[in-house]
Amino acid sequence: MQMNLSLYETRVIGCLIEKAITTPDQYPLSLNALVNACNQKSNRDPVLELKEVTVQDTVDGLIKKFLVSRGYGSRVTKYQHRFCNSEFGTLQLSENATAIICELFLRGPQTPGELRSRTERLCKFGDVNEVEAELASLMAREEPLVVKLPREPGKRESRYAHLFSGLPQSSTLSTTQRDEIETEASDRERIEALEKQVYELQLGLDELRQKYQQLVE
Repeated sequence: MQMNLSLYETRVIGCLIEKAITTPDQYPLSLNALVNACNQKSNRDPVLELKEVTVQDTVDGLIKKFLVSRGYGSRVTKYQHRFCNSEFGTLQLSENATAIICELFLRGPQTPGELRSRTERLCKFGDVNEVEAELASLMAREEPLVVKLPREPGKRESRYAHLFSGLPQSSTLSTTQRDEIETEASDRERIEALEKQVYELQLGLDELRQKYQQLVE
């Protein structure tokens, strides 16, 4: 997936997805709540200490990419993700796939066993085999969203990484894996450019509709 998201961007999106599922009554998030979520000591790797201005700049950049939007109807500005499963978004994921991507955003590459235990707050996998099946599905998409990394020395399981920040470092991918993914990149970029144009028009209509509803109310 050629979004080329930075660490801070994946942290913000991951936090918004996480909180939308685990604390829906407090979602969308205010800037202060989002800063606290980004800097959590638990379920985060690496642990960050982002300042409010840094999170605000990151959010503003994601808004320009149409991956985050501002909430309406509140005295305090709140933010929600448009990363997946949104009304006008092109990326549609199952509940289990969303949970996996969220955890990969929040904690980086992980094994199927780690993903099973860490996604319990977000969805339910019966066993590790179900996690592996979901990962295989994400890799088999026309536009792969995750990649299996070579098994590290002394480790029993291979880790999986998301592809929303581009390809992992060359040392972690085989030549064949890298060639297969790069071959598909050019066509995807052209398609994404067209999808973005359509999405911009749809987003503009959506915001106009929300503002009109505020005026009527």
